[in-house]
Amino acid sequence: MTTPTFPPLMSGYALSGQEDPFEVARQKAVLGCDAGLVVYNLGHDLMAAALVLTPEVALQQAMAMMPACGVGFQNALGALAPPEVAVHLEWNGAIRINGARCGRLRAAAVEGSQDQIPDWLVVGFELRLWPAGEETGLTPDDTALYAEGCADVKAPELLEAWTRHTLHWISRWEEPGGAKALHSEWRGLVHDMGEEVHQGGKTGQFLGVDEDFGMLLRDGPTTHLLPLTDLLEE
Repeated sequence: MTTPTFPPLMSGYALSGQEDPFEVARQKAVLGCDAGLVVYNLGHDLMAAALVLTPEVALQQAMAMMPACGVGFQNALGALAPPEVAVHLEWNGAIRINGARCGRLRAAAVEGSQDQIPDWLVVGFELRLWPAGEETGLTPDDTALYAEGCADVKAPELLEAWTRHTLHWISRWEEPGGAKALHSEWRGLVHDMGEEVHQGGKTGQFLGVDEDFGMLLRDGPTTHLLPLTDLLEE
């Protein structure tokens, strides 16, 4: 398999077997690795990667890196896949291809208040390449990349493209007006906005997000704000 090439400011760390890039990236972040480390495992059925970041803003604002990674993935697959392949992002991190769940984004950060600048933030990315079983009709809401007309998309190329596009959106987000641009791009990809959803133990209409991508969920006369930090894994 071709070794991925990463853009400036990023470096790769390859894993194999059942090693989880998200867990390894968290361990390396705790030990003080450099920002921009991409830990990855390109398996036969699943590709997974995790990006280590060292934010310069409070955790609540830094969580925008999770949507940035999602938009980066859509841009990356959009450049490599046939034009009819559609990518959508769920607020909770799920990735949908042609309407069905195909992967997810996840995040973890050093313990602390969401109003504090975290020492590190890790955003993980997983994508199923092949279906778990042959009877795909039994799970119509789940799919895999190569079952959706993307057989020519190679995992190393997709990983390279994901890091390039993600770096672009992180850099753009840091510029004046960049947060607005990221919001606009993400809103065009988000799944179920305006629909009834169940999230964080609450059910209601998904109205949109606040400036920090917190979910606005209307339950009758009450509108709840679910911060994106609720998705952080312990």
